Amino acid sequence: MLISTLSNGQPLTPSPQAEPLVPWWSFTKTVLAATALTLVRDGRLDLDTALPGNVFTLRLLLRHEAGLADYGELPEYHAAVASHESAWAAEEMMQRLDGHRLRYSPGAGWRYSNVGFMLVARLIERALDLPLEEAVSRQVLLPLGISASRFATERAELRGDYLGNALNYDPRWVYHGLLIGPVSQAALFLDRLLAGELLPANLLEEMQSTRVLGGPISGRPWVAPGYALGLMRGSIEGGLTLAGHTGCGPGSVVAVYRCAIGDAAACCAAFSPGADEGGIEALVVQQIRETLTTAL
Repeated sequence: MLISTLSNGQPLTPSPQAEPLVPWWSFTKTVLAATALTLVRDGRLDLDTALPGNVFTLRLLLRHEAGLADYGELPEYHAAVASHESAWAAEEMMQRLDGHRLRYSPGAGWRYSNVGFMLVARLIERALDLPLEEAVSRQVLLPLGISASRFATERAELRGDYLGNALNYDPRWVYHGLLIGPVSQAALFLDRLLAGELLPANLLEEMQSTRVLGGPISGRPWVAPGYALGLMRGSIEGGLTLAGHTGCGPGSVVAVYRCAIGDAAACCAAFSPGADEGGIEALVVQQIRETLTTAL
């Protein structure tokens, strides 16, 4: 287990000098959403104009409302990952999925879609005429002081004591890109982002505009779960609202969340081997509650 907690922007414990780089899994979506919103800020993209050749908008992509399916629905995808195969080319994945066919009218429903964030990654590259890693680094990582995180492209980058050297997973299976980095930098990224250090107030408010997705989820801390623009966001017991993201992949799970009450803010990132999303979310919630109790 690796964990990092911030209280009002300050680390509660110093990070170890040799902090490992761990997969951020779907927390990468939060980073991509922030990157896309900097391009909205800079006038290179628009949230609510239909994208070229499509009927959906950037906002709908970022909130999983574009009508797209997800390759996680394919049994052969799971079989290929379990067999340690190399990732299919994106075009092959889309053909197997019939991924260009909308499953519902954009804006009329909600369906979690990694394909949608693959399209977001491509939008970012085209808008800046840069490879994704360079674009994300320039737009969000370096401005927020995140220097030790990068996109994984090789299996060897996902091996280490924290996962076990037996993991044999091609990171290219994550078609929108898979960031790896220290847990402490995941917490720092989210804390500084939601504290307003990157986006103007109006765009930060837009980023947190949330679609409520129903009631409590068994085994998870959410009372009213929801999804915003690249953020899992919802209420938990006690009237607190968390924003961040949970992610799970072969061999491990990560959760990164922040909660603010008035002038007090707590942010926690945790990473653990296994696949217990509810358990790691509960740990993060506990850390955030304890930190806020001390800060208030």
